[in-house]
Amino acid sequence: MAKPPATVHVCSACGQVEARWHGRCPGCGEWNTLVEERAPAPARGARGAARGRQATAAARPVRLREVRADRAPRIPTRIGELDRLLGGGVVPGSLVLLGGSPGIGKSTLTSMALGLLQGAGRSTLYVSGEESAAQIRLRAERLEAGLAPGALDVPVLAETDLGAVLEVLEAERPEVCVIDSVQTLAAADLTGAPGTVGQVREVASRVMDVAKRSGTAVLLVGHVTKEGSLAGPRVLEHLVDCVLQFEGERERTYRTLRALKNRFGSTNDVGVFEMREDGLVEVLDASARFVGEATRAPGSVVLAAMEGSRPLLVEVQALVSPSELVPPRRVVNGIDRNRLALVLAVLARHAGVATGTADVFVNVVGGVRVDEPGADLAVALAVASAARGVVLGGDEPAPVAAFGEIGLTGELRSVAHHERRAEEAAKFGLRRVVSPDAAPTLRDALRLALGGEARQGARRAA
Repeated sequence: MAKPPATVHVCSACGQVEARWHGRCPGCGEWNTLVEERAPAPARGARGAARGRQATAAARPVRLREVRADRAPRIPTRIGELDRLLGGGVVPGSLVLLGGSPGIGKSTLTSMALGLLQGAGRSTLYVSGEESAAQIRLRAERLEAGLAPGALDVPVLAETDLGAVLEVLEAERPEVCVIDSVQTLAAADLTGAPGTVGQVREVASRVMDVAKRSGTAVLLVGHVTKEGSLAGPRVLEHLVDCVLQFEGERERTYRTLRALKNRFGSTNDVGVFEMREDGLVEVLDASARFVGEATRAPGSVVLAAMEGSRPLLVEVQALVSPSELVPPRRVVNGIDRNRLALVLAVLARHAGVATGTADVFVNVVGGVRVDEPGADLAVALAVASAARGVVLGGDEPAPVAAFGEIGLTGELRSVAHHERRAEEAAKFGLRRVVSPDAAPTLRDALRLALGGEARQGARRAA
């Protein structure tokens, strides 16, 4: 009888298990994702076979109408933007994974939530494997004096051993617990350092088991990779009930919170926060902030974007400068670089705005990232305005707003929620809105926004 292998190689992206190491995962095709870990011990002998027969005999299907579904009351964190993303509050016994780059504000947000819950009479627990209790107190003092009264009353456990954390969870049974972070906990009976594929998967599984049995809502803080995705095995995102992504730039004050997965609510919402000295402040009307800071200069346009189910007005700026480099530089911040290349190609081919010998810089002001095709037209207008040196809208006192997707043949395609975008622009006094409804092609949109300059540029290009 062949001896089972002592170790196996598990893919950190899809969970594929292989007996030997491969440079490329046979399951998902990703490179350098197979990590070695100890193979699980198989159930052997009559006891294992009897356990399998007993489980098979006990399992039987149940009709859905016979299933009793208790509506557990949610626990509001009293942070409006966070509660809205969670569908009204934290569900007892659920697991929420919060990811984000270092220094973005994950610990601040979770500390504020626990402080507000503790102040409302809820039982909480903060588990930290990265900071000492003294470091956590310093942050809590800042929050206690600001936006989260009750932060200093939150019980804290600075521990990295999974067994000790689970014992405290079962003994205290708090209503809400934060584990910061899941990559720092380690199970003593497993090999490998904290943060490895096997450790993260086992930590999440055991925490989930305790949370479901005790009814404790657990918020797991997770690290991200250099590409911005959540670190650890993909099975971690499948285990949890909700995945929240904290985005933004540490140098900027604005932060956005997105729901990538939510079993108890919608994934079409986004929360906007502003980082201050006393904590994270909810930005209930982010459009007012961005429109108020918009400039009336060549290369500036207001994008009417959709962040989930809410419209958001942000300023898009472009700079076109002659270049001596071959090829010229294409620098973007807040949009996809490949999307900019597509817009520049359509501008040159169908609108007579050539930038092949110039450096092009595009920035979404405020550190906001826009990942929807409705930003194409705003980017095109900003680049054309910068290349021509003409202010969009001419003598119009308010900035020009724009939205729409650009096709490869130069046509403008409609995008979702166009009425809500236009209403949001009108709400802030942006009377000139360039959209697929007002201009069917990109050339028409340039003529509408630039006036005579667009016609002269098209004549010169011809």
